Amino acid sequence: MTRGAAAAGLNSETPDADVIKAMVADPDLIQRPIVETEEGAVIARPIDRALALIRPE
Repeated sequence: MTRGAAAAGLNSETPDADVIKAMVADPDLIQRPIVETEEGAVIARPIDRALALIRPE
């Protein structure tokens, strides 16, 4: 789901098309940045999450 979803009236039962419309109307609902690799994807907040995906120890 998105940041602030409950306040926007969204939940896990909300159709995808309605979620997308809400995100277009209010871009702050979208968590960013998203980092994706072959190993997976993360919302890179804090940046350490992205670094852990890019440079695993």
